[in-house]
Amino acid sequence: MCKSGLMNGGPYVGLNLGITMIPDEKDVTKVLGTLSSLLSLDYEPVGRWFEAHHRRAHSLHSHSHHSLDSSSSESEEEAEEDQFDDEDESLLLRLDPKEWKKQDHYAVLGLSKLRYRASEDQIKRAYKLKVLTHHPDKRKARGKVVKDGEDDYFTCITKAYEILGNKQKRRSFDSVDPEFEDSIPSSTKENFFEVFGPAFDRNSRWSIKKRVPKLGDENTPFEDVNNFYSFWYEFESWREFSYLDEEEKELGENREERRWIEKQNKAARQKLKREEMVRLRQLVDNAYTCDPRILKFKEEEKERKNAVKRAKQEAARLRQEEEDKKRNEILEAERKKREKEEEIAKAQAMLAKKEKDAFKKQLKKERKTLRGFMKDLDYFAENDNDRITMMQNLDKLLELLTLPHLQELNESLSKDKANGKNSFMQKLKVVNDQIDEEKRQHLELTQQKSSGDHHSVGKSWSELEIQTLIKGVNLFPAGTQDRWEVIANFITQHVPGNNKNAKDVLSKAKELQKNDVKLREEVKKNAFSQYEQSHKAAKSGDMDKPSERLESVGEQQVRETGTNPAPWTADEQKLLEQALKSFPASEADRWDKIASVVSSRSKKDCMKRYKELCELVKAKKQAQTAVAAKNKKS
Repeated sequence: MCKSGLMNGGPYVGLNLGITMIPDEKDVTKVLGTLSSLLSLDYEPVGRWFEAHHRRAHSLHSHSHHSLDSSSSESEEEAEEDQFDDEDESLLLRLDPKEWKKQDHYAVLGLSKLRYRASEDQIKRAYKLKVLTHHPDKRKARGKVVKDGEDDYFTCITKAYEILGNKQKRRSFDSVDPEFEDSIPSSTKENFFEVFGPAFDRNSRWSIKKRVPKLGDENTPFEDVNNFYSFWYEFESWREFSYLDEEEKELGENREERRWIEKQNKAARQKLKREEMVRLRQLVDNAYTCDPRILKFKEEEKERKNAVKRAKQEAARLRQEEEDKKRNEILEAERKKREKEEEIAKAQAMLAKKEKDAFKKQLKKERKTLRGFMKDLDYFAENDNDRITMMQNLDKLLELLTLPHLQELNESLSKDKANGKNSFMQKLKVVNDQIDEEKRQHLELTQQKSSGDHHSVGKSWSELEIQTLIKGVNLFPAGTQDRWEVIANFITQHVPGNNKNAKDVLSKAKELQKNDVKLREEVKKNAFSQYEQSHKAAKSGDMDKPSERLESVGEQQVRETGTNPAPWTADEQKLLEQALKSFPASEADRWDKIASVVSSRSKKDCMKRYKELCELVKAKKQAQTAVAAKNKKS
């Protein structure tokens, strides 16, 4: 290939001619190209060549000892035949050809060592060896006595090969292999891997899937352990029990008998299949129960869940503390705001009280002055009867005239006592006219109410019924199903002896809607009067002291009973609802805390309002339920 060249500074042998080339002095070395980079290729050692190399390496033999010619094949066959059983003629002589189904076919052919691992070729060679030795003709040639017909044990050898040489029949026999150990290890935590590892290896031969995971050891990761138990809990076995069929279907005389035999055999196979699956499941359950890795993983999982739970609890605690902090800040801000408002209200009350006291003092002074003027002028009377009349008129003016009018009258009397009677009589006339106007308006209102009662459906309405009607209209707004029947039922529940129906309620509601607002105000005033009478509250006109006469009934009620009879405002209602949510029923001193939030109401007011709201909701549900039941019956 090359005429000349250098290699390691010396001559080299030509590849094509096999002669030594000595370079001349004129030869020149040239670089014609560069070599490509080295490639790394992976090869899997398989085939007869690798097998021969493996045998030479392990037996320390030379190449000549294991050549790849026919002698090598013969030596391989001899090595495989070493795995066959030793000849045991006594075993064959004990065989009963009629009981062939109970015999061990592998032992008959001398394959007890290999059993289900024996290849088809090994089965054929084992059968050939048995034929050469135990065929009746061979035995006769050796001078042995041979039975005629099917009673000869050679029939068992032929039957064994007939079954093991057929894939389907061999599979059926392997399923009931008499040498297979069906026992299940009991639950034990000692030597777990040494006890359960061989058991799983034995039973893995029945798997339809070829790649069966191993049990592993104590260092196997969780994912592999999980895959192992998932595989075995979903294990699919090819093991079937047709070999144990008591009767053969082909022996049936007709189709019906063959079908019956097949049905009986199928039922027996299914029963054995279920027992097999129960056995395998028991094996997996026992292993899973006492597997130290599963116990370890469960403990770790439990600890992880507890850590997550503790983290959630800690986060919830911090969140609750933050909410409590914000709520306390809000409550503190509200408390400070309330205290500030109370201070302002207190200052305003003090100022109002001073103004009120000054007003009372000035009013008392003007009344005293007017009495002095009238006494000095002898009440503008000429006789005792006139004097008594004028004194009564004076008392009326002193009671009804305001402070500016009293000052005006006193000023006119002080300036011109001669015309003082005219000024006095003018003021008296104004007061009498006001009284007459009030009486007239009251009479008109009474007449209007009487005429309104005339137009009702012939049924009188009491004050309690009207109040309950107004409550029902507010409680059941427009859009409520069977609204007027529900309101009529609501009135019946809260007013004993009520006989108003839906038509009466609708008529009265329209009447109240047409009337002036004064009518509803009058109803509210009458209700408040009843409330005063029920609580025995004294009226302002019956009090002796002027300060008590000027004090409102609500203020007196708060002072005497600790309650505020005034209607609840929207702001108070909102504060009450918020406080009910903030302070649950399980909290101590709940109502004291609620009353501290609703500053304008006492603890008793808050509890009473809560009961009223509960009763309203309950009454609303009862009224709607009653009407629904009535409609259902009709």
